[in-house]
Amino acid sequence: MSESLSFGMAGTARRDRTHTLFAQTMGYVAATSGLFALGAYAGRGLPGGLGILAFVAAFGTLIGMQVTVRKSKPWTVALLAAFGLLVGLATAPVLAVYAGADPRALWQAGGATALFVAGFGAAGYATRRDLAIVAKIGFWALLALIVFGLVLVFVDIPGGDLIYSILGLVIFAGLTMVDFQRLRRSTEIDSAPLLAASIFLDVLNVFLFFTQIFSRNE
Repeated sequence: MSESLSFGMAGTARRDRTHTLFAQTMGYVAATSGLFALGAYAGRGLPGGLGILAFVAAFGTLIGMQVTVRKSKPWTVALLAAFGLLVGLATAPVLAVYAGADPRALWQAGGATALFVAGFGAAGYATRRDLAIVAKIGFWALLALIVFGLVLVFVDIPGGDLIYSILGLVIFAGLTMVDFQRLRRSTEIDSAPLLAASIFLDVLNVFLFFTQIFSRNE
């Protein structure tokens, strides 16, 4: 009887931690997205060179989060905030080009991204099947996509940009499911900022792929 009670209490505590982690993580994702939007607006007139520097600095904040996550949650959250702002500054020149050519593409991409992430995120969160193999395949597929993108810089492939974007969406469909499964399985509240950074990167990449597709259609 006492063992059953203890087991039930442990299960309840685990569910409470999972719900708390989910709420905190998605709150961080929303806040990071807001800071990204602020950075993208503030940096819309930045030259491309400064955008690259902002990207390097954003990568540095991710490394810093790996160091601080076990030592100081406030510092980790601060680095996550800086990450969102810096990524916004880094992508501002690209988004400004899209906005100047066809602002509707950005709104369409935003709506499509919300549906995409909600659908695949829910699937990943709900599935009981271990998605570790999807994570492995997604990692190597992402590396291959980066190589393909470099090839497109030097070689003119008919429809190459569209192929690149569609392949990117397929890859990030899997990676989004993986990240949301990690979110469901984790019970460490302090991991919320790192999980938020990973999910935010999923959202950002999906948004950029959709932006390229919708701007191309116009």
